[in-house]
Amino acid sequence: MEIMNNWNQFLTAQGARPVAGDGAPDGTANSPVADFGQSLTVAQLQEGFVAAITDQGLIGLNGDDAASFLHGQLTNDVEHLNQEQVRLAGYCTPKGRLLASFLMWRNATTIYLQLPRAIQPAIQKRLQMFVLRAKAKLHDASADDANQVVLGLGGQRASAALSAWFPALPATPFSKVEHALGTLLRVADAFGSARYEWLTSAATAQDVWQQLAETLAKGGNDAWQLSDIHAGIPQITAATQEQFVPQMVNFELLGGVNFKKGCYPGQEIVARSQYLGKLKRRTTLVSIADPSVVAGGELFAVSDPEQPCGMVVNAAPNGVGGIDALVEMKLGAIEEGSSAAGAVRYGSAQGVAVQFLPMPYVLDALDL
Repeated sequence: MEIMNNWNQFLTAQGARPVAGDGAPDGTANSPVADFGQSLTVAQLQEGFVAAITDQGLIGLNGDDAASFLHGQLTNDVEHLNQEQVRLAGYCTPKGRLLASFLMWRNATTIYLQLPRAIQPAIQKRLQMFVLRAKAKLHDASADDANQVVLGLGGQRASAALSAWFPALPATPFSKVEHALGTLLRVADAFGSARYEWLTSAATAQDVWQQLAETLAKGGNDAWQLSDIHAGIPQITAATQEQFVPQMVNFELLGGVNFKKGCYPGQEIVARSQYLGKLKRRTTLVSIADPSVVAGGELFAVSDPEQPCGMVVNAAPNGVGGIDALVEMKLGAIEEGSSAAGAVRYGSAQGVAVQFLPMPYVLDALDL
């Protein structure tokens, strides 16, 4: 605990500011850090940044049956997950609605599930309920020495900066390497450059921070979430639990759903959504000149003002006074909004106009 306190105190001394509304940092490594004086812009993310990620929790599973247990609970293949891979996975209700989305990887002894810290206790408790006789044990892995701190890095200068400590970087998105200084995950690329999560001890993070900050812009959770948004990677939060089947947030396009694996909660509905009928909703990237936009907020098409056409999945300050967001919407509304300025608005049909931005991957149901 003393080391974690030192890490948080170190960030505060560097000018870290807590997320608005959360008050002062609470003296632990889990205090939410928004930024270091101002929100980073997309241009800064493109050039290169390092972010102190403090809002993510980590569930660890150990035991002979850990992989087979999770394989029967999640949307993706866990039994064939090897130690060089990173995968996305979803956890659904029996009705096929996402309760959580995970970044998932493993080492020789443990399978890890990363998710928002705010929903970790409830999700961990729910998973534990279904362990029954399986030889699998869940624990809060963010308290492990090697996982105390998560640094997020991306942009054109990130790989060169990391090479000072890692002789070999993960070669492709969704792969990983283990090192004496921690675990390095390569996640989805953004802006044409690699992005990484470096899980390490608080002591190591403090040692490397100053050197990283010499060439990379400093950010916090807002910066990392903005990079996730521009990578097109959704994350289920408390505001959006049970709102979407995986395909609504493009999860199968991102490799987060395996349609060949066995049953899991909601599997029948997820499969039906894939193979029967035409998919009617997708998630896309937008910018909204309104700093009050939040996950769970509703969107309205001017052509049909009486009912919402979509919902904000994730949102983050874009450094120029507004919010960039991933929004789940009816396909018709995406088509309207992409072809006519002001056709979709936030909050109501009279609200702030939504500007549609190019997605980093193809939405297969649309030619966008």
